[in-house]
Amino acid sequence: MSSSTLSESEQEHLLDKLDVFKVQGRDKRGRTLLLIIAKHFPARLVSSEVLKKYLEEKIYPKLGEKPFSVVYVHTDVQRSENFPGFSLLRSVYDAIPVNVKNNLESVYFLHPGLQARLFLATFGRLFFNGGLYSKLKYVSRLEFLWDHVRRLEIEVPEFVHDHDEELEYRPMMDYGLESDHPRVYAEPPLMDPVSVYSMRCIA
Repeated sequence: MSSSTLSESEQEHLLDKLDVFKVQGRDKRGRTLLLIIAKHFPARLVSSEVLKKYLEEKIYPKLGEKPFSVVYVHTDVQRSENFPGFSLLRSVYDAIPVNVKNNLESVYFLHPGLQARLFLATFGRLFFNGGLYSKLKYVSRLEFLWDHVRRLEIEVPEFVHDHDEELEYRPMMDYGLESDHPRVYAEPPLMDPVSVYSMRCIA
């Protein structure tokens, strides 16, 4: 199925149903937050024109005329399923009204992954403008997001918490050096008190 098989109203209804975009909560400076759950975005089912219209009619008005920040959750995004491509993102960005662009203060990019980091480091300033690129802040863990965002005011999906916990076990996933395929973890073996005491003596 593709965007051509769904009517414009059906595509808009899908975006509503999946809660891809939410204006919810505030950051530590009191600015409104736009929460984007990228995994929920139906990239193959929604056209760029419908997405632009949806944002213009249903999201931008909720932001008002005041400064705001974006929390972009990149967790579990797959190129073949829910990533729209950088050309579409550039098209959407170019269509954002000037006043909305000017009011954007920060973009917190949660769980960016190696490929996203490399692309943005190489082409970010060219693909978007320098102003947006300078507002981009990579956030590798939820605990660091709470340094900037009021934790109790936004709803983060459970799969984001699960991924965050997995990264604690397998930190090399941050750098693309280990697959993010689910794995069962065993509890570390317990050491007896004598062994612990011996190790402390050696140290």
